[in-house]
Amino acid sequence: MRFSFASTPIDTAAARRALLDAGAGGYVSFEGWVRNFNEGRSVLRLEYEAFESLALKEGERILAAAAARFPIKHALCIHRVGALDICDMAVWVGVSSEHRGEAFDACRFIIDEVKHRVPIWKKEHYDNGDSGWVNCERCSAAPLHHDHSH
Repeated sequence: MRFSFASTPIDTAAARRALLDAGAGGYVSFEGWVRNFNEGRSVLRLEYEAFESLALKEGERILAAAAARFPIKHALCIHRVGALDICDMAVWVGVSSEHRGEAFDACRFIIDEVKHRVPIWKKEHYDNGDSGWVNCERCSAAPLHHDHSH
């Protein structure tokens, strides 16, 4: 189980290989991408900053909680920091387990908890020249496994 940051594009092939286990029959991953529209505004790019020492500890706690809650073999979460363009991958979560069900459940648990608990801040740059630090307050206030379609 490992949580980390990357200042360059995430190597998903290497991350997936780190999850391989002869006893795992299932693997699930989630990729979070930078989109070009948020809360009614056109977005040109993002910047992510993190309180890295605290974020790494909290990320590791989340992965440990996932391992305690779900019978998984391995889990990784990698979050980008720095400047990202539209369609860049901002976060990657991968989980391997004996069966697919717990891999899906653990992956969802990890990304939901990371978005809610880890001190990472996002600055959006808009097409009108404005920018601003934002967070998804509706996501962080929602109960676990709530519909995040907004």
